[in-house]
Amino acid sequence: MLKSISDAVSEHKEEIKKLSDRIHANPELGFEEEKACKWQIEVLKKWGFKVENPMSGLKTAYRASYGNGSPTVCFMSEYDALAGLGHACGHNLIMTNALTAGLAVKKLMQKEKLKGRVIIMGTPAEEGKGGKEIMIREKAFEGIDMVLTSHPYDKTSTDPGWISLSGFTVEFRGLAAHASAAPDQGINALDAVNLLFSGVNAWRQQLPESVRIHGIINKGGELTNVIPEHTKCEFYLRADTAGLAEKIEARFRRIVKGAAMMTDTKYQIKPSRITYKCSVLNKPLNDEFFNVAEEAGLTPEYQLGGGRGSTDFGNVSQIIPGASFFFAIAKAPCPLHSIDFEKAAGTAKAFNQAFKTGQAMAAIGLKFMKDKNFRDEVNKDFKKRTKT
Repeated sequence: MLKSISDAVSEHKEEIKKLSDRIHANPELGFEEEKACKWQIEVLKKWGFKVENPMSGLKTAYRASYGNGSPTVCFMSEYDALAGLGHACGHNLIMTNALTAGLAVKKLMQKEKLKGRVIIMGTPAEEGKGGKEIMIREKAFEGIDMVLTSHPYDKTSTDPGWISLSGFTVEFRGLAAHASAAPDQGINALDAVNLLFSGVNAWRQQLPESVRIHGIINKGGELTNVIPEHTKCEFYLRADTAGLAEKIEARFRRIVKGAAMMTDTKYQIKPSRITYKCSVLNKPLNDEFFNVAEEAGLTPEYQLGGGRGSTDFGNVSQIIPGASFFFAIAKAPCPLHSIDFEKAAGTAKAFNQAFKTGQAMAAIGLKFMKDKNFRDEVNKDFKKRTKT
């Protein structure tokens, strides 16, 4: 099957590379990806896809489709960049493999007269703004039977899973007073922040390895000789299961309350971002990627769990069977969100890896369309893992 897929997309390789390079050279922040969205839509229409844009009320989201009915497979494109770092998460390459996979499936559907539908979903603002969750709420993913995506990294692997991410802004309010002349008349909101961080740091000793907590102080006071009246900090809480995420949030809230009680301050906790849910793994999809990736020219490690990143793909995987693979674009260590990774994401090597990964994804998509037993296995595994 990989030979047929390669033949189907080989004539478009340079066209896709130019698009990837163009997006890499013109980074745009989440919900501002007007050029990247426009350029993709132009290509997709030329290829014969029906394109809907805007999508879900988002001007830089789109849905490109070919065919009708079920089975429907979806490949998700991302194309937002990072402030100050450009494409240091390599989302131009996620776009690359999504378009490669979608085009390959479309062409082979035409050639083999396959029933079903292929969708390329343009999903903006993965970096912290939750574009996919907004699209879920607006029913953009309804009717889709299976979804795939792949992320650049410094190694190639099956889907290791993603952990949940919740963000909270915490504010403490006390009472200002002269720090030397009348300290006894003040209520120190900075003490509350310090105690919150101390409480979290002490808590780390008892946290399981699958939990991550990190925070920053946004506001610690105004003047050195004034007792701080108002302070603000922000925390991210991550966990690998929904149940554990609920438990650590409840404990975090108690630590905040305790810090306020110890300092006689008032406190407020507000969500600071859209929550990214932990992903639902799918063993049959992972097994199939492991089988086809080597034939596509990749050398994957097998993982099924252990991931420590977070993404709004997790939200999609909670409602549709799916997988998010990794493909290497540089030698390890080359961390995401670094200058080195931004440079790597613009290389010919990175593009070739994304192009190969897209072909492997297409092979999985076509098998899902043609093989009912495989579809049943994927759905059975999904139901088992989402059973409450």
